[in-house]
Amino acid sequence: MAGHRNILFIMCDQLRWDYLSCAGHKTLHTSNLDALAARGVRFSNAYCNSPICGPSRMSFYTGRYVSTHGATANFVPLRIGERNIGDHLKPLGVRPVLVGKTHMMPDRDGMARLGIDPKSEIGLHHREAGFEPFERDDGIYPDRMMKMMKGQPRYNDYLRAKGHEGGNPWHWAANAVDTPEGVRSGFFNDIADRPARVSEEDSETPYMTRRAMEFMAEDDGKAPWLLHLSYIKPHWPYIAPAPYHDMYGPDDVQDPVRAEAELIDTNPLMKHFIDRIAGQTFSREEAIRKVVPTYMGLIKQIDDQLGILFAFMEERGLLENTTIVFTSDHGDYLGDHWMGDKEYFHDASVKIPLIIADPDPAMDATRGTVSDALVQGIDLLPTFIDHFGGTPPEHLLDGVSLRPLLTGEAQDVNGAVFSELDYHQQVFAPAIGRGPRDCRIYMVATKEWKYIHAPGFDPVLFDLKNDVEELHDLGPSPDHADIRETMHRYLADWSLTYRQRETYDAAAAARFTAFEEKAGVLIGYWDEADMIDPQNAPDPDQQPDIEPKQGSGMP
Repeated sequence: MAGHRNILFIMCDQLRWDYLSCAGHKTLHTSNLDALAARGVRFSNAYCNSPICGPSRMSFYTGRYVSTHGATANFVPLRIGERNIGDHLKPLGVRPVLVGKTHMMPDRDGMARLGIDPKSEIGLHHREAGFEPFERDDGIYPDRMMKMMKGQPRYNDYLRAKGHEGGNPWHWAANAVDTPEGVRSGFFNDIADRPARVSEEDSETPYMTRRAMEFMAEDDGKAPWLLHLSYIKPHWPYIAPAPYHDMYGPDDVQDPVRAEAELIDTNPLMKHFIDRIAGQTFSREEAIRKVVPTYMGLIKQIDDQLGILFAFMEERGLLENTTIVFTSDHGDYLGDHWMGDKEYFHDASVKIPLIIADPDPAMDATRGTVSDALVQGIDLLPTFIDHFGGTPPEHLLDGVSLRPLLTGEAQDVNGAVFSELDYHQQVFAPAIGRGPRDCRIYMVATKEWKYIHAPGFDPVLFDLKNDVEELHDLGPSPDHADIRETMHRYLADWSLTYRQRETYDAAAAARFTAFEEKAGVLIGYWDEADMIDPQNAPDPDQQPDIEPKQGSGMP
């Protein structure tokens, strides 16, 4: 392969794992993503590490679990000392470039404490999660939020130049519709079947696709890049431009995965999520038949735009040396299990699509295959580091490289996957009497079982082999007490791992094993005769190296 080996890291927002035709959807046809899967590996058991935008994305960008990086909810800053994707890739000579959304909240208090100017090079590096922002656009700008912001997204300037006047054309043009009663906001789902007030060309997905192509056209080719093309859709507002607004109809909608039994003796915390306004809306058949066709249209638009992007890359020879990674930050219930939006742990919410197509001949053995290996969002950053010739630092990353799965050297890399949710921002949180530090939910899943633990509530257990649709909560089942105990221990062992020991790697640990004896600090010896025991005697050829080493975490 000629030229630098690049990565195009595509992420959609709120795209379900099963809303691709290559993943089995019966009426939504995603030909370009199907073709991508045919020349790579599609992972059918990929999970996000939190079923909500910000925390999930911070796990992708740090390679660490939510309880490790600490940005546990939307709008919770990523602390200043947390290593991000740029910290790992820039030393390898790679440009990590952003087009689209990150949901990154900078640690302004931390920067002020350390005297870091947010506008400085290091301040920008932290504010953008290590990305070089070709264009950042987090894509959710209702009027009240816009008033809180300093400045406006570039996309609003673009819309004004196209004739869409007003203070916030993102809201009132791209995500609003015309009705006989006047212009209405797309946040209201009863109008989801109406077309957006912008043309297809001027809607968000084509705009971001063009910006990605502009970056590729402007790139001087001097350094390899990772371009994070982060689409805002199909995240709500569920509004699509013509012709995508009515490309699908009620008859194209797959029936929701739910049962009346789920509403009987429901786990109390799960019931709070069902009772949210989104759950009430999507419990209605009318809502599902009206909104889901638009959701499908938004996905079809993304697939069509990816076809345009891939053709652009092919014309420039970029497909020959660019690995393409396609995924989502989390899913969307769309009425499954009587819920709307996301933020709980059924597959509709916590599983994500993942396709990796690497043109390297070393990957030929797995090309066009589907892997059922358990993988998670945090595994991508180690995979990127591996791709660019680095060694993923195990003491800094919770994830593992997926390269052995891509080459066919391994069938599994994780025995289980983990996801977390901090629900203190939920509307119902104050009513349940738990403080912000106590609103925690943890999920551990193997290929056989999914266990959900929330302090203060009974556990939830699903049998993933015999109850694939997760309709029967075995949390109260006396016949499954042993399974619950086993899964709880799995979760406990995971939670008690030394994941915060960032300054001390495995090499340092080896050097300091029996350090005191090697250094002549003889604790508990009776007399010199104890030194004769070879087990205790210092080895003169194995003296510890106590000089500082770059990156070793040594003092």
